[in-house]
Amino acid sequence: MTSPLITQLQTRHGYPLLDADSYDHFVYGNESVVLFFCNDPVQFPESNDVAVILPELDKTFNGRLQAAVIEKSIERELQARFRFTGWPSLVFLRNGEYLGVITGVRNWREYRQEAAGILASEPSEPPGFDLDKVCGGAH
Repeated sequence: MTSPLITQLQTRHGYPLLDADSYDHFVYGNESVVLFFCNDPVQFPESNDVAVILPELDKTFNGRLQAAVIEKSIERELQARFRFTGWPSLVFLRNGEYLGVITGVRNWREYRQEAAGILASEPSEPPGFDLDKVCGGAH
């Protein structure tokens, strides 16, 4: 299920909805990308907040960033690849390589600062999973 705010990212802002067939072409065809992992906005209502914030973040970087929404059918596979543990998440890539992630909702200043820091960084491997976060300390 999707929400009107997430649908607007595609219809009003022109962000593609990436599936298994279009993912590689998008991430390797654009220098710097931000991928929006929204999961189910009913279960994760903060996804609607990020759907409003993402176009503003896009404007802040004056076209240096290409944004896309990840289709639910490939979210879990990509979540495992990029090793984030929360929803919603924005994953940043350069030429298909991992730069960083912002998970959850932040205040506007934090989004700008974190995104600028991520975009200024060099590609790296995604961080390992924090087992205390994933398992709630029960490992």
